[in-house]
Amino acid sequence: NAEDAARLLEMNKARGFPGMLGSMDCMHWSWKNCPKAWHGQFHGQKKGSTIILEAVADQETWIWHAFFGMPGSLNDINVVNRSPLMNKIANGDLPPVQFVANGHTYNYGYYLADGIYPKWQTFVKPLKKPEGRKNLDFHNAQAAARKDVERAFGILQAQFAIVRGPARFWDQKILWYIMHACVIMHNMIIENERRQDVDYSQYELLGHFVRVRQRAEWVARFVASYYAIRRPAAHDDFQKDLIEEWWAWNGRQRAS
Repeated sequence: NAEDAARLLEMNKARGFPGMLGSMDCMHWSWKNCPKAWHGQFHGQKKGSTIILEAVADQETWIWHAFFGMPGSLNDINVVNRSPLMNKIANGDLPPVQFVANGHTYNYGYYLADGIYPKWQTFVKPLKKPEGRKNLDFHNAQAAARKDVERAFGILQAQFAIVRGPARFWDQKILWYIMHACVIMHNMIIENERRQDVDYSQYELLGHFVRVRQRAEWVARFVASYYAIRRPAAHDDFQKDLIEEWWAWNGRQRAS
């Protein structure tokens, strides 16, 4: 909700990344008992069949978004194109985010991702060939912060051996329930380990009535947001502004 988003923005701004909502990546879960008729579909980058979990995690390794069930033959680009996360952003279903980077105002929050992801405003990727101290330092800072989701995957597998080893069920729906149950319990553990004097679990918006929009208005807004998010030129301009903003923040940190 809006309170969670505000806390994430404040936490990541203190790390030099204003407007950041988390880091995003995919994890492959080996499927030992995948039906033979599906081997070609689920056989991907690893030797056996796998099912993909796409997740967004914050610095505390809390998993805010989990999209599970895509076959292992897909790469991260295919998964994000099927994920409901970008559609939620375009639909305006997520809390609005507005921040300033290098004197320019942006209206979409973003996620740190690796180089395979597309050039969208909602992704900040590592620089291909960082030149100069400013670009190199930002490249290293982005790579370090992006490890949040990798740590979340590691903790999830360490806590629950059932998702660390190969899945031994035949029904894909059962695997979906197992993975989401482990993600929920993982978040319960993270919440329990937080400081007890701060209440981060306020979900006041749940259960409120949602106004039904007119379809023409909804489609027009969705199309505009869809193309605004996916403009490569906007991604490049935003990443340049973010580098300048991070460099200024880094300079203030060194001075203090």
